[in-house]
Amino acid sequence: MSATCLRTWLSQRATACPWTFCLVFSVGAFTVARFLLKTSLVLAQTFVLPGKNLKKFGATKGAWAVVTGASDGIGKEFALQLAAAGFNILLVARNEAALTSVAAEIASKTAGKVEARIQLVDFAKNDPSALSVLKSVVSGLDVGILVNNVGKSHTIPSYFVETAEQEIEDIVTINVNGTLRVTHAVLPGMIQRKRGLILNVGSFAGQVASPMLSTYSGTKAFLTTFTSALAEEVRSHNIMVQNLNAYFIATKMSKIEKSSMLVPTPATYVCSALSKVGLPCGAALSDRPGTTTPFWSHAMVDYVIHLVGWKSLFISHSHKILKDSRRRALRKLERGAKQQ
Repeated sequence: MSATCLRTWLSQRATACPWTFCLVFSVGAFTVARFLLKTSLVLAQTFVLPGKNLKKFGATKGAWAVVTGASDGIGKEFALQLAAAGFNILLVARNEAALTSVAAEIASKTAGKVEARIQLVDFAKNDPSALSVLKSVVSGLDVGILVNNVGKSHTIPSYFVETAEQEIEDIVTINVNGTLRVTHAVLPGMIQRKRGLILNVGSFAGQVASPMLSTYSGTKAFLTTFTSALAEEVRSHNIMVQNLNAYFIATKMSKIEKSSMLVPTPATYVCSALSKVGLPCGAALSDRPGTTTPFWSHAMVDYVIHLVGWKSLFISHSHKILKDSRRRALRKLERGAKQQ
């Protein structure tokens, strides 16, 4: 159809059904405008715009950052980079030797300019006395940032019906109860001081359901909703709450040793997260208030998933990947058993 014929056809339709034509045209124009706005925001926030300055939350002013699951991986990197930014650090986890090592590394790298303390908590035990002690400790600190990083995933991908009850209980206790209890301990002080940043380390598994990781996936979906609700509750107190939507990262939990374009190291990921505080990046205009996808390649994947909008397709794809992952894990266990 030539341009002249198209114009004639459109003119005839507009004359015959003016209201229908206006409605269709308006919906089309709105859809195109929203697509362009979303694309522009994702690209600008991911690649150009800086996030909030950490001094807004007390960096270099004697404030503390509380980091759970701080013995290695993402938690350790948050501790190191927040210390470098000028925060005193409270390291929270169960491994005393590992936490002591991280505290010593902070002291060495900052030349003693910031203080690092350790607090032992085994979140799997959900011990009221240990959590009460933690609450008492943080109540005496000027906490500017809380990083809820502690988490547990499945030993290997497995169907829910085949998952050990203890593993299910540990995942829920650590990922949900641990985050709730620590946040509840830290938040009153932030409200009193009228400033604060809470970073909940989430996962794509909470955005797109992950078969064979169903319990873990459910806890991360909880974290997304909890973050959105809490962020609105404390907004008037000048407190920011964000869910860090992360794809694969080269950590012990992911069991990925080599980094790549889609799989950053913990140091690279944490650097991107701290440089984009307050910006949704890949999660922009995706109806997930409080969620941010800061690392650039993760942001692009997130953008495509929500642009396509066909989640069942991505769930099926995830299922296939995790089935392959389970087969590889079982073969590795078999080889290990034969060598013993």
